[in-house]
Amino acid sequence: MTSTSASGLARFNALEETAALAELHEACASTAWARQLITARPFTTPEDLYAASDAAMAELTAADLGEAMAGHPPIGRPKPGDPTSSREQAGMAGASAELKAEMLELNLAYQEKFGHVFLICATGRTGEQMRDAVKERIGNSPEQEREIVRTELGKINRIRLARLLDAA
Repeated sequence: MTSTSASGLARFNALEETAALAELHEACASTAWARQLITARPFTTPEDLYAASDAAMAELTAADLGEAMAGHPPIGRPKPGDPTSSREQAGMAGASAELKAEMLELNLAYQEKFGHVFLICATGRTGEQMRDAVKERIGNSPEQEREIVRTELGKINRIRLARLLDAA
């Protein structure tokens, strides 16, 4: 554990509940997920925090997953003033106009089928990789897709929690 993440973990463990919930909400919009992590404090290592995040993610209901997904903008269209999504979706920043247009169409088709945004851990992925993933996943059943989304959210949460610890 780096000294930065150790001090970040100590800081997070010491936060008053409202402040800790606000920080967790920046990582994931699910209230149930955040409350489970608050209840599990204090954490002794970052890995303990990540494991608690994974366990909380595994227990989310369909409504909780919906709340978590609502905090994510469509791929290729991060909200203005949202540096986290812009950084995570950097693979779309340099994409061609054609790829961006295709991604918009695919996002809309996906959302029409599943009722929520296409969610993928975009960190480190190219625009083409994200396009190919949505093309592949649009054929899934809603049940299959819900579990893939749960896994992708778990990956995103781990990345964001690591940033939270390193920001201390």
